[in-house]
Amino acid sequence: MFIVTTLKSLLLIPLFYLSFTKSILHNLFTNQQQRKNLFSLTNLIDHLLSLYFSYHGLKPCTINLHDQDHTSIHIWIPNRPTTSRPAVVLLHGYGGNAKWQFYQQIGPLSRDFDLYVPDLVFFGNSHSKSLQRTVAFQARSVMEAVRRVGVERVAAVFGVSYGGYVAYRMAEMYGEEVVEKVVVVSSGIGCTEEQRVEELRKFGGIDRVVEILVPENPEDLRMLMDLAFHRPPLAPTFVLRDFINGMGTAYRNERKQILHELLTVDSGHPCPVLEQETLILWGDKDKVFPMFLAYQLARHLGKKSRVEILKDVGHAANLEVADQVNRLVKSFVLDSFM
Repeated sequence: MFIVTTLKSLLLIPLFYLSFTKSILHNLFTNQQQRKNLFSLTNLIDHLLSLYFSYHGLKPCTINLHDQDHTSIHIWIPNRPTTSRPAVVLLHGYGGNAKWQFYQQIGPLSRDFDLYVPDLVFFGNSHSKSLQRTVAFQARSVMEAVRRVGVERVAAVFGVSYGGYVAYRMAEMYGEEVVEKVVVVSSGIGCTEEQRVEELRKFGGIDRVVEILVPENPEDLRMLMDLAFHRPPLAPTFVLRDFINGMGTAYRNERKQILHELLTVDSGHPCPVLEQETLILWGDKDKVFPMFLAYQLARHLGKKSRVEILKDVGHAANLEVADQVNRLVKSFVLDSFM
């Protein structure tokens, strides 16, 4: 779900050295606003993540859907896709872009799968003139983009938090003939109206939830980190502010509208029983969606679902215990191909 993951030991470069360098540059160039992007820690890491994705055989492309809303999807796709490897779509959660969410997945998973990693609409470099803010709109846009790059059948769609809602809706809309399996990580799918009201009350209501998930100041971003991780990483305030300025300004209003839609209109959408086998992964210390929602969803889905509870893990399970999540996803998806 969460872009703040780089503040927690990036694979690429130790944060300590980047923070130290950034601190020096901050002091040297405080009054030179025109240089702020050049010396942004966030921008530097974002570029390094792009290089890391490229190293693992992915390339970025932009798919213009040519719909009446001028929707454009930025997606990472394999350099050399092959029909002999299962196609897996990774869908991120709130904040930032797909690179920041899945940098710990692409290395291990790209060994066995052709990965397709889009930025959802109004996240990263994906955008639209559409006034639609629904999960269904996200699902249609992603599926159309994936089809446009030559994929007609997806072995699995793997969604984290908000991405889990989109993955679930893709599976519902296109059926088992197009989406074979579903992986949902820490996503409140099937939450009842009473449960939704109670959980929102704990955080101070919808408006407060929106402030935290679309942070505009370091304090709210720190709160987001505290909610996302069982053991939140430490980060200086200037690093948090740099992150907000570097990643959090684009499409901010649209992302707020998406949340309002999700927590009001979309929350009333009936939760279907999927045809597909579904793997449900959940941290037992999740402070965003309580663990009982994992079992509730599994009961709703029936025998084709399976729950794996990850011990001493918070909401951002794919980042806190990446190796464990990657093994479970790999085993689940490849089971049909063995």
